[in-house]
Amino acid sequence: MDTYITGTTIKKLREAKGITQQQLAQEIGVSDKAVSKWETAKGLPDITLIEPLAKALGVSVMELISGDTVINKNISANMLRTKFYVCPVCGNVIHSTGNTLVSCCGITLPALEAEETDEDHIINIEPVEDEKFITVKHEMTKSHYISFIAYVTSDKIHFVKLYPEGNAETRIQLRGRGFLYIYCNRHGLMKKKI
Repeated sequence: MDTYITGTTIKKLREAKGITQQQLAQEIGVSDKAVSKWETAKGLPDITLIEPLAKALGVSVMELISGDTVINKNISANMLRTKFYVCPVCGNVIHSTGNTLVSCCGITLPALEAEETDEDHIINIEPVEDEKFITVKHEMTKSHYISFIAYVTSDKIHFVKLYPEGNAETRIQLRGRGFLYIYCNRHGLMKKKI
């Protein structure tokens, strides 16, 4: 690990929480002299104290180590920030609204980067009643298939998981402006502006 908790971070978080060194020490089971040593850079907390220290200070372990606290100031969500992740081991599909750290099967997954659809991944959209019938002209074999179709607007996501030897099609209510995403297991994530 390149970084470790700094005394400045501990002091800043403790003061922000409005507790004394003695109160923090009692909460994690150490002496107030130990907390004082940490804050004046004359010592470091033992590795076994990291989780209790983070909990006592009201932050995650990552926030404690990095010194950057995350404050949720989000007053309204924007689903257009959605990121997709696909596990190469089990095929699990995960999505988040924004940047996050995603892990599956012991692997940290990178967010998929979407390309514009190409001539090998043509999306057809036809009106059917109050919905749109979406089809992707693409083979659906066990080795090459469309894994999912998703429609994302600023306030919602409609996600449909597809399987090999099925059809690359679904019905979705396309309301509002957004992006239609498809994921090909060989060629990656593609999108089309709607």
